[in-house]
Amino acid sequence: MPLLRVVILPGLGAIAVLAAAGRAMRLLDGDDPREDRVVRAVQDAFRHRPADGDAAVATDPADPIGPRGLIDRVTEPLSWYSGVPQTIANGAIWCGITWFLTRDRRSAVAPAAVLALETACFVASAALVGRPRPERVWRPEHPHATSSFPSGHTAAAFALHGTLADLLESHGARGSRLLGPLLRYGIPGAIAFSRVYRGQHHISDTVAGAVLGRWSAAAVRRELISS
Repeated sequence: MPLLRVVILPGLGAIAVLAAAGRAMRLLDGDDPREDRVVRAVQDAFRHRPADGDAAVATDPADPIGPRGLIDRVTEPLSWYSGVPQTIANGAIWCGITWFLTRDRRSAVAPAAVLALETACFVASAALVGRPRPERVWRPEHPHATSSFPSGHTAAAFALHGTLADLLESHGARGSRLLGPLLRYGIPGAIAFSRVYRGQHHISDTVAGAVLGRWSAAAVRRELISS
């Protein structure tokens, strides 16, 4: 069966790899890993903290924060843009735009397909890992209830934007050589940084999310765009 060979078995493999990696990280470095020291140092350097100067745990978005620096002002909309409702809307919009421009059903379904594949792998692996969100960092927004590993926002950003870059290149769109790297790495990389800087994820969460997103985009490119 093509569905079993193309989607189900590779997806189960991706889930198994992510779950094993996440569980190993928790076992080897605990739930307050050394990588978070870098995040706390960066937050402290740029004064990304509550107004009272306490850079420990702060999860209430109603808590006052100090003067907002440039990084804080830039990462807030990036983190918002990568949210679940916005990503779903993004995928639906790009499905419509792709259909309008190409009239190619396989290309038009690619943005939705890549998000579906990425989401299924993310939800399953996150449930198996159960990693808590970072501790002792300033977090101006409440985190989602899902596991911190892998970063779903990062995975979705790399998956969707990578697929958009593949669509541009496959249809010979103007400027695809310039837009391709920006879509594949620039925007998703900025989103990954925003998730770490704003205390939502450990660094390794976003690395795993990036790998999942790139793998999902490659699978969809192979089956829907390049074929």
